[in-house]
Amino acid sequence: MKTFEKTERTTLKRLPARGVYDRELVYAILDQGLICHVGFAVEGRPFVIPTGYARHGEQLYIHGSQASRMLRTLKSGINVCVTVTLLDGLVLARSAFHHSMNYRSVVVFGRATKVDDPADKVAALLTFSEHVIPGRWNDVREPTEQELKATTVLSLPLEEVSAKVRTGPPLDDEEDYELPVWAGVIPLQLVAAAPIPDPRLEVSIEPPSYASAYKRRS
Repeated sequence: MKTFEKTERTTLKRLPARGVYDRELVYAILDQGLICHVGFAVEGRPFVIPTGYARHGEQLYIHGSQASRMLRTLKSGINVCVTVTLLDGLVLARSAFHHSMNYRSVVVFGRATKVDDPADKVAALLTFSEHVIPGRWNDVREPTEQELKATTVLSLPLEEVSAKVRTGPPLDDEEDYELPVWAGVIPLQLVAAAPIPDPRLEVSIEPPSYASAYKRRS
C-alpha cells in the first residue's frame, strides 16, 4: 500500500488539509530526523520521553539503557505514541495572530515489543548507527556481549501512522496584505559545524569524511 490507512487516532481533527498518509513522505521524515518523543502512561500518570530512534523498513526501533524505566515499561506491551518533528522555517505574517512555522511531523501509535535475539539486536544497533552517521559502524568496535545485555532495543511496527505538514508563505487576512510590514519565511535547517577531536586522539588521525562533511539527508 502506498498510503497508511486512516484510523480514528490518526485522522487529523484540526487543519485536516495538512494531514498526509503517504508512506514515502512519512519514511522521508523519519529518516531525516534524529530524536523522537515517546508518550505513554504508567498507573495513570502520563510521560513523554525524548530518545533516539531509527527506521528499518516498516519497523521503528527505539533503544536505550536496560535500566531505563521507559523501556522497561514499554517492553511490557502498553500503548505508546511516538512523534518526530522537523522544523523547516519560521513564518512571519503581517499580524501577530497569523505567525506560524513550516514543519513536517509524524505520529505513530502502537505497541512496542522487545528485541531479544542477539543477532537481531546487533542488526538493530547497526540500523541506529547508519541512521545517525552512515559509515561509522565499520570503523568502530562492535558491542560486547555485556554491552548488548545492558542495552534494550524495542521494535514498533509502522502501521497506525500519519504525517502533518505545513509549507509556504504566511496566510494573512486579506485586509492585512496592504500593511507596510515585512512578511515571509525564515528557512531553518540542521547544519553540522567542523568536527572537534577528542583531546586524547592521536594527532595523526584525521576525521573521516562522514564526520568532516556530515550532512543530514533531506
